[in-house]
Amino acid sequence: MNILLFALGSHGDVHPFVGIGIRLRERGHQVAVAANRYFQPLIEHAGLEFIELGTADEYRKLATNRDLWHPLRGPKSVFQGTARYLRPMFDIAADFYGRGSVVVAASSLALGARVAQDKFGIPLASVHLSPSIFQSASDPPMLAGMNLMPRWTPPWGWRMLWRGANAMMDRLIGPSVNQLRRDVGLPPVRNIIRDYWHSPQRVICMFPDWFAPPQIDWPPRTVLTGFPLFDEPDLSPISDGLETFLQSGDPPIAFTPGSAMWQGRAFFETSAAACAKLNRRGLLLTRHTDHLPKTLPPGVIHVHYAPFSTLLPRCCAFVHHTGIGTSAQAMASSIPQLCTPFTHDQPDNTARLVHLGVAKTLSPAQYTPDRAARVLRELIESPRIKNNCRQIAARFVGVDALGKTCELIEALPQSMRHPLAF
Repeated sequence: MNILLFALGSHGDVHPFVGIGIRLRERGHQVAVAANRYFQPLIEHAGLEFIELGTADEYRKLATNRDLWHPLRGPKSVFQGTARYLRPMFDIAADFYGRGSVVVAASSLALGARVAQDKFGIPLASVHLSPSIFQSASDPPMLAGMNLMPRWTPPWGWRMLWRGANAMMDRLIGPSVNQLRRDVGLPPVRNIIRDYWHSPQRVICMFPDWFAPPQIDWPPRTVLTGFPLFDEPDLSPISDGLETFLQSGDPPIAFTPGSAMWQGRAFFETSAAACAKLNRRGLLLTRHTDHLPKTLPPGVIHVHYAPFSTLLPRCCAFVHHTGIGTSAQAMASSIPQLCTPFTHDQPDNTARLVHLGVAKTLSPAQYTPDRAARVLRELIESPRIKNNCRQIAARFVGVDALGKTCELIEALPQSMRHPLAF
């Protein structure tokens, strides 16, 4: 088949689709990935066809927008930043449809591809990477600003909250989506982030049920496949310099605010100071060298990038923003985590990690050298947390999430012919 993957977002959002694409290509399909030009080297290095969806300068402009990481303004920035790509997404899907035997798998924000699905009847699966995407009343996600709602709020209270949130988001993103639908001869839609961005054919969730059990109010035809755990281990192996560092002393503490964080100076200054207080070696992971302190304490180094799947098993603790891919790699590596969530899916991911007993959390405002050193000491020295980490890591053994995801994508044309069987 000709399979088109829409990957919108940061490295953590693109990596899973590159992993899916590689596996689909190995299964004999022709695979293209539509993504921002910023990720063209990664996609082409993986041997996949690249289709441009926005320029690298546009990606940098969105990534450097400080509102992107504001607890409340962040989601608005994301939707406004991606609205300009609705028509390009539609056009890419329409052009690709002409190749024949076409199947599409689209990330959560690929609403232009959903419009093309409605217009042309393209087999399409929505691929969601984190459970916070679902507006559940039975297991509501912990989103930024929702800590004012007590967890014991009855389901009708959550449904009222979601109704208001949907009305607000329809006012934000609805005009752009429905303008595109009018332009191509389709009627308008409502409840876009409650209903519309879930494909009626198949919803694929790339996380397991022990992390987020499926709920009765999730969309129909939702299937959980597990964490993808793709992070370029073969494309970008550990460098010789990093290998020498890892072999030269005790396991370090690894730190990252996420690949999409372009305002990480305060995070890295605090992280380096915490290592000094603990007298521990540290590893600062960022592609942005201007975020780093001018001088680093002894035993603390900087690395542009290292695949977490091979790095984290050799570290003693991991401090991060709680992106879903980063969190999954840490769980699979059996490493204690200190979470510093900002917005988007990060607060919900953090709550689930803390519930599993593998992490502690500090808000960005609480992340100071003294507090970070204290919590890291607790994480590193706690036998209970270490045991929890080992038990959770064991759940990854023998799971082929990418393979199961590929099977579901391959089955989409059959679901069009025999809808009741799915």
